[in-house]
Amino acid sequence: MIIIRLTERQEQILRIVQKQGPIIGEEIADLLGVVRATLRPDFAFLTKAGLLEARPRVGYYLAGKQIPSQVAETVKELQVKDCKAVPVVIDENVMVYDAIVNLFLNDVGTLYIVSEGGILEGVVSRKDLLKIVLGQADIHKIPINVIMTRMPNVVTVDIADSLWSAAKKLVDHEIDSLPVVKATFHNGREGLEVIGRVTKSTITKAFVELGLNVFEL
Repeated sequence: MIIIRLTERQEQILRIVQKQGPIIGEEIADLLGVVRATLRPDFAFLTKAGLLEARPRVGYYLAGKQIPSQVAETVKELQVKDCKAVPVVIDENVMVYDAIVNLFLNDVGTLYIVSEGGILEGVVSRKDLLKIVLGQADIHKIPINVIMTRMPNVVTVDIADSLWSAAKKLVDHEIDSLPVVKATFHNGREGLEVIGRVTKSTITKAFVELGLNVFEL
């Protein structure tokens, strides 16, 4: 991934060109209170980076590939593998009470339920567990597979999927977590193995870190 880092003066140059371009180098230098020669390295960098273009007797103007589109391209390059977290999985025969204990001990909002061989069978969220508790059921005797959302109704992502597509799935399906899966084969049965998780928190963290490194015009 290529991230463009600009100096404060280069940021000022881009802002000037955005507002007043096309504009010649001497005018930019006057606005910044420096001589034209001082800005020569900055102009060279910005044009080489594809942020500015220049024409004789016309001056500098923003290139067709501007900052917003470059940021968008950088976001699209982020993949699930870049920010996935460790998943919390439990056996499908675990009782609801033990699932709740696991949820709080691991400080997560979703548990992934697996069968023998680690094959994904379903998911259960904090809301699902809250509903069963409020229903005053005996949570020590009810298996988690009774209340879980079962496959194939579980929304998943692949490790090579873009982070943007994962975020869109979270929004579209109004859920808080996605299991990162890969195809597996166990005892003659095909299934999906959980190898990670993507949540609203992990995506937010990734975008915040991206914002710290990418110049926003």
